[in-house]
Amino acid sequence: MPAKTPKNTSSIPTHIGYIVDGNRSWAKKQGITKDAHRYGADAAYNIAKTTIKSGVKFATFYIFSTENWHRPVEEVTYLMNLFVNYFEEKADELHRENIKVVFLGSRDRLSKKSLRVIDETEELTKDCTAGTVCLCFNYGGHQEIANAATSAAQKGITEFTPDIISDHIYHPEIPPVDLVVRTGGELRLSGFMLWRVAYAELLFLDQCWPELTDDSVTEILAEFARRTRRFGR
Repeated sequence: MPAKTPKNTSSIPTHIGYIVDGNRSWAKKQGITKDAHRYGADAAYNIAKTTIKSGVKFATFYIFSTENWHRPVEEVTYLMNLFVNYFEEKADELHRENIKVVFLGSRDRLSKKSLRVIDETEELTKDCTAGTVCLCFNYGGHQEIANAATSAAQKGITEFTPDIISDHIYHPEIPPVDLVVRTGGELRLSGFMLWRVAYAELLFLDQCWPELTDDSVTEILAEFARRTRRFGR
């Protein structure tokens, strides 16, 4: 990121979306042969708390896509177990931090344990007010839009306007994304929140996800403050 003085240090995005990438690459560089994704989960937990404490109201993390089911069975099983164990461990702490947690994605193919963790975490934190952490889990951007159209059609709606789709996507109360941050040196969105990122600023970082720190959040917010958003004008 360029080292310039921000034009407007008070310009805080309402919603940051993080595409979590580079866990395995980072682990390989560190000589770590297992539990790479655990380090990534710890980084997401810390970045989530720092982002919310910095004044951002919504922080979304892309943690498991519908395409990730194509990974080796052993890795998928590990990720699913990590998901369950992590939220069993951290849900109470997020509640104490007054952070609301919501999950965006399909419930298809998820185990009873995963669904239980999702429901219990959302119920536990539903009245928290410091900010909202959103987890895109078993999520696909195209699938979300298709599901929205299906949901509207099931209500007898036959004219599909942008407002209709917006009202039927996952958790429609969550606002559009202002800034997408992707780590790991990749330059693509990979289907991340396609409906909500239409006018988002994009920031691609070479750092692997576990390398991000509290200072990284400060730099990300400063970069956002330097930009001028035009929204097509």
